[in-house]
Amino acid sequence: MPDTEAFIERLAAENHDFRKLREEHRQYGIELADLNRRGLRSPAPQWRVSELKKLKLIAKDRMEFLLRHARAATHV
Repeated sequence: MPDTEAFIERLAAENHDFRKLREEHRQYGIELADLNRRGLRSPAPQWRVSELKKLKLIAKDRMEFLLRHARAATHV
């Protein structure tokens, strides 16, 4: 979907909140991958993995919300 990618890039360039959420989502993914690479040896990393997954999902949901509203605004 080239149109979707272009729309996302434009929204990221124009909307500070979307850009911030996108960066948070990316950082959570990096930390999650790092923890998974190291393996889970104690409850603390397992807890952090669970927390990161939730935070990543929350960021994604908020980005989707902003995308839906931006699309709706362009179709008015």
